[in-house]
Amino acid sequence: MSLEQWRASRQRLAGAKRWVIKIGSALLTNDGTGLNRSGMQSWVDQISGLLAAGHEVVLVSSGSVAEGMTRLGWKTRPEEVHKLQAAAAVGQMGLVQAYETSFARHDHRTAQILLTHDDLSDRKRYLNARTTLRTLLSLGVVPIINENDTVVTDEICFGDNDTLGALVANLVEADLLVILTDQQGLFTADPRNNPDAELIYEGQASDPRFAAMAGGGGALGRGGMVTKVRAATLAARSGADTVIVGGRIDNVITRLREGELLGTLMLADKQPEAARKQWIAGHLQTRGELVLDAGAVKALRDGGRSLLPIGVVAVSGQFERGQVVACRDEKGHLVAKGLVNYSHEEAAKILRMPSSGLEQALGMVAEPEMIHRDNLVVL
Repeated sequence: MSLEQWRASRQRLAGAKRWVIKIGSALLTNDGTGLNRSGMQSWVDQISGLLAAGHEVVLVSSGSVAEGMTRLGWKTRPEEVHKLQAAAAVGQMGLVQAYETSFARHDHRTAQILLTHDDLSDRKRYLNARTTLRTLLSLGVVPIINENDTVVTDEICFGDNDTLGALVANLVEADLLVILTDQQGLFTADPRNNPDAELIYEGQASDPRFAAMAGGGGALGRGGMVTKVRAATLAARSGADTVIVGGRIDNVITRLREGELLGTLMLADKQPEAARKQWIAGHLQTRGELVLDAGAVKALRDGGRSLLPIGVVAVSGQFERGQVVACRDEKGHLVAKGLVNYSHEEAAKILRMPSSGLEQALGMVAEPEMIHRDNLVVL
């Protein structure tokens, strides 16, 4: 491709509504010398510019272990899990305080969310996390997400926030994942020891050659370029493009939004909706069934609507909130399947019921829909 073609494809970034931005440890902690407060303020200033332009932003931040090490006076990363967990607990305080202060200068509210990979693999917790994040974004709040290093064990040794960033991109159906790193982007070889290495401007996230080009991680971070390439592949499964780019580039976030040719753009193979629907349709086993009346079937097939309790006439099987159920018409034909918002016991209590009656029937309302349209694939 030519430079003009690469630049043209970058213009699509301006149209990306929902961004997930991941910032790595080396950037956030000045390579281990304490929190990079001036850098953090610069990134927050640029994120505020995104928000002012109508974009939504979820921030995935590393740095709690590295900041904790600095506060505790540790020069090298310990190997003992309990010490790493202690460092994360200490460092998280400083990290959150710094972000809160920086965003407050722009009158933006923030929210701290600590996740583990298990939270995103368990369907019930997945839906809970997704609902919370969607609510925060609708309120104009910036969610700041970090891995819950104080309680995890294997993830603190082998995990990385690049992967977490990709899983969050899947979770919130992001249009774009931006991974800010201490390198300019993905090169054909490691530029630190190969002067002939060339920056790759663009490619398909599914291209297997990229993994072979990626190098190792630094002393503070647990990831390297390999994890960033893997994250781009994961993000692509829900249709999100990924940019791997140097976080120390002046006004890098603003310049990306303006379409400047920076870093490496790794393109998803499918559009977000098609990719997510395929994921739901092909990779999740159903745990029960809902029988729909003719009006609900028409609303799903012709109107692209969510499934409401009032359109459900029968429930079968044993399922919990967040598990996948099949939706059939009254003749037994498969209509759709998706992630259900209520357990089989709760669903049985709200059959044929308008959304306004849910709280009285159940004592609470998890969601007004039985299955939200974003979690539903019509077959």
